[in-house]
Amino acid sequence: MAGFRSLSSGLSALQPAAFGADPSGERLARIRRSPHFKDGVFQNPGGVARTRPSGSMLDFAKLFFDKDERPRRAPQGTVPLHATTLADLARPPATGLRLTWMGHSSVLAEIDGRRVLFDPVWGERCSPFPFAGPKRLHPVPLPLAALGPVDVVVISHDHYDHLDMPTIKALAGTDTLFAVPLGVGAHLEHWGVSAGRLRELDWHESTKVGALTLTATPARHFCGRGLRNTQHTLWASWVVAGEEHRVYHSGDTGYFEGFKDIGADHGPFDATMIQIGAYSEFWPDIHMTPEEGMRAHLDLQGEPSAGPMLPIHWATFNLAPHPWAEPGEGTMAAARAAGARIALPRPGEPFEPTAETVPCEPWWRGVARAPAGGWPAAEALAEGAIKTAADAAARGQSDTAGDTAEDTAEGTGDPETVPAG
Repeated sequence: MAGFRSLSSGLSALQPAAFGADPSGERLARIRRSPHFKDGVFQNPGGVARTRPSGSMLDFAKLFFDKDERPRRAPQGTVPLHATTLADLARPPATGLRLTWMGHSSVLAEIDGRRVLFDPVWGERCSPFPFAGPKRLHPVPLPLAALGPVDVVVISHDHYDHLDMPTIKALAGTDTLFAVPLGVGAHLEHWGVSAGRLRELDWHESTKVGALTLTATPARHFCGRGLRNTQHTLWASWVVAGEEHRVYHSGDTGYFEGFKDIGADHGPFDATMIQIGAYSEFWPDIHMTPEEGMRAHLDLQGEPSAGPMLPIHWATFNLAPHPWAEPGEGTMAAARAAGARIALPRPGEPFEPTAETVPCEPWWRGVARAPAGGWPAAEALAEGAIKTAADAAARGQSDTAGDTAEDTAEGTGDPETVPAG
């Protein structure tokens, strides 16, 4: 037995620091007391969700490595970043709410005088290894150090494309607080974040950061970073509400009926940030298609004319077999069909969701391989988005008046577990 313990200790020492740490002690005891933890794992809303590719692995490999389709999964040219992000962020938002999509699921939300950074990933690869794993398809719009002070970092779950060790270590040296789902704090403490700066929440629990209220809400996904997936860390979507504005960030999730409950309890929102990329028929329960993402947005908002949807979790990493531009195109089509507002900023382009207009040009078309038959017309969508925004603004003014006289190395297999996470 002594020899076995020595071997086990040796193997543990070889594990990369990016694997993080498993919950233990009172943190683990709290996990076991959670009403969402049963039979040794966290449970998904809506029943068991398939977290591994379903069907034949041979069929999946044929699809993923198809020589004709593979080039479509990456841009054909340089992704156009917004050129003046730093200067734009130096000016306070005129409306009190501004969102800046940094790529993938990373979003800076400036809300009622506070700054919230969702799922910050500034690393070159979403992987525990610096030499392998899905690599960035475009640079981060600006260095992390140039971002300036952040009041709170919000993490949706512990997969590598949402919880990036180099980024967390850099932020550990600042004064920012961290709001994370239950159990995820073990990773952050392992990387140097003090326990006093952690706000670790179960679903439906809230915490205050200044005048902001942050609430962890359900999502349909899974967790894991190491060689073993113990399902001992929770995944979540998040509601952030200020004195005047409120936003929603989906994290990663499959579609489920619970979006309606989240909207009823916390909405409507001035903006939703919804995952619409890295989907596949091989894992339909844990990521949404653009059509499902729009359906979730409408469930959360209750009506198409509410605050816009910002599509996230796409364009930055190659994590699924679909073409690189497909999530953007699909979101445009879904918005047009629903008559809903969407925002389509370039990475690094700040916008104010409650302003009369938001970015809505298909910027990706200039660097993506066009589908057979060319791109569909986008002008009608842009005109519709502007008109919908104007109509919403007019209704708001009317309401106010009435109240006073609302790859193997680049990503193969399951996109969240390459490698082992």
